[in-house]
Amino acid sequence: MIKVFKSTGEDFSGITQAESWLKDNGYSFGSMQRSNPIGVVEGDAYISKWFNMTPNDKLSLDGTLTGDYRNGDVTLTLKD
Repeated sequence: MIKVFKSTGEDFSGITQAESWLKDNGYSFGSMQRSNPIGVVEGDAYISKWFNMTPNDKLSLDGTLTGDYRNGDVTLTLKD
């Protein structure tokens, strides 16, 4: 599943919408780290920043958030 959260022109509006959707739908998400992806896991979980994840950590994610977190659209990609 791919879902795009459109920026409204305000700083961080796309990521704010994405985080709200994830919370409302039972997902946890990691912290922003520059332009790196943000990990997403179904359920309540702690997710480290992308830079600190091992390849196995990245494979175990249920999805990722990518995009221009400050100024642009954010794309949520969830595994089927």
